[in-house]
Amino acid sequence: MNIKQAKQEIINTVQAYLTKDETGEYAIPVERQRPVLLIGPPGIGKTAIMEQVAQECGINLVSYTITHHTRQSAIGLPFISKKTYDGEDVSVTEYTMSEIIASIYDQIEQSGIHEGILFLDEINCVSETLAPTMLQFLQYKTFGNHRVPDGFVIVTAGNPPEYNKSVRDFDIVTYDRVKRIYIEEDFSVWKEYAYKAQIHGAILSYLEIKKNNFYSVVSDLDGKRFVTARGWEDLSQVMKVYEQLGFAIDYDFVVQYLQDEEIARDFAAYYELYNKYKNIYRIPEILEGSIPENSMTIKNAPFDEKLSLLGLLLDSLGQEFISYYRKKAAQEAFFEQLGFLRSDLKEGLGSGKEILERQISSYDTMITHRKKAGMIDREQEKAMCAALQAMNDCLMALAVEGTGDAKGDFLCVKKLFDEREQIRQKEISDAGRHLTHAFEFLARVFGEGQEMVIFLSELSAGYYSLKFVSECGNDAYYKYNKLLLLKERTQELKDEAMELLGL
Repeated sequence: MNIKQAKQEIINTVQAYLTKDETGEYAIPVERQRPVLLIGPPGIGKTAIMEQVAQECGINLVSYTITHHTRQSAIGLPFISKKTYDGEDVSVTEYTMSEIIASIYDQIEQSGIHEGILFLDEINCVSETLAPTMLQFLQYKTFGNHRVPDGFVIVTAGNPPEYNKSVRDFDIVTYDRVKRIYIEEDFSVWKEYAYKAQIHGAILSYLEIKKNNFYSVVSDLDGKRFVTARGWEDLSQVMKVYEQLGFAIDYDFVVQYLQDEEIARDFAAYYELYNKYKNIYRIPEILEGSIPENSMTIKNAPFDEKLSLLGLLLDSLGQEFISYYRKKAAQEAFFEQLGFLRSDLKEGLGSGKEILERQISSYDTMITHRKKAGMIDREQEKAMCAALQAMNDCLMALAVEGTGDAKGDFLCVKKLFDEREQIRQKEISDAGRHLTHAFEFLARVFGEGQEMVIFLSELSAGYYSLKFVSECGNDAYYKYNKLLLLKERTQELKDEAMELLGL
């Protein structure tokens, strides 16, 4: 299965394992809760989906790469204790608690949540001395004398032997105690994730043209040459910062992440072309409603150049959709805090300044706690930090304009909220107008051809674009989407009629 299907299967497994019966016991007994074993190529997102599953299920995640551990850190250190057997005092060997088990209890203490996932990566690459311990762990869910706490689902991951010389195959007895899932790379599925992860537009456009370069592992006389999904994502993150700093993005830089010289050279050349197209087609002008003089040149351009143009349009619009998503989340968090402020002011729990100072301190502590416990992702953290900044702005406004009475202080704060909302609504209007102009440009240049189909498909696949359209609406999107759906249905009916007529 692909990584998206694997993620859903893990969510289903977690929910099933953590379901309780009428007595409060787990519906599936702990001894029947098989550990999940994910087997797939390196760098396709096995670790990333575990973080997503934990956040979506609202549970803990304790993650380890088991090859970084020795037998002592996994099962604990031996120590001598005194015991009495049949009236005789004897010395016996016991073990301290495993570092891994201790981390689970630490995470429970930090988050206050007693359920979670224990994720162990590279489990089939452990050293010879640790291998028996891992077999015991998979069979009995224990490290040494200490058992994984009930309520923690065990998920492990490993690579097939063709990708890692250190792989040790498990025997049938072990495989018969795990829930084994094989994962394959799939660009179309990764692309859905890529939109949400804000992968650089040049990378998405390039891979749309050359899908075979998304994932590649080749062995030759010089060793292995490889490109992975992780490599593309890491490259994207650094590219964005390099662009901000004005650093060169060339082959020598790209090959550090795409460790296949041919693919790295090809992408570096495409990136240069991508920037050239950006200057030629003047995307900001198109989004403002201008039709470039070279529109007929675009119409007759090679298909990969058209895909690059579509990628540039989608990337530019995508930045506006991401901004909409972030500011909406921040404004909602800010609004929630204003509700608490209003309630406390009504109850006379202090002046607006005093209450807001307490709220800011409490909210800041909550952000730190949730971040430390791994309970929020980066986007949620950004939204909460933006709301915190807005609250600090309110505090400064109260210091200057505050009246000291409940009504006056609240109106002062509400004024700042209304100003922020007015700016946000204008940005929503601008983004909608730009999307409409993009449709008008494509309709004028390409009509309702495959370019329009691709543009609509990518908008519908994008997490932030779909959020924007579904929450804010856009007449042009609905118009062209409806036309294309009608055309597809008409073609289906024609095909059915031809089949019935035997033509």
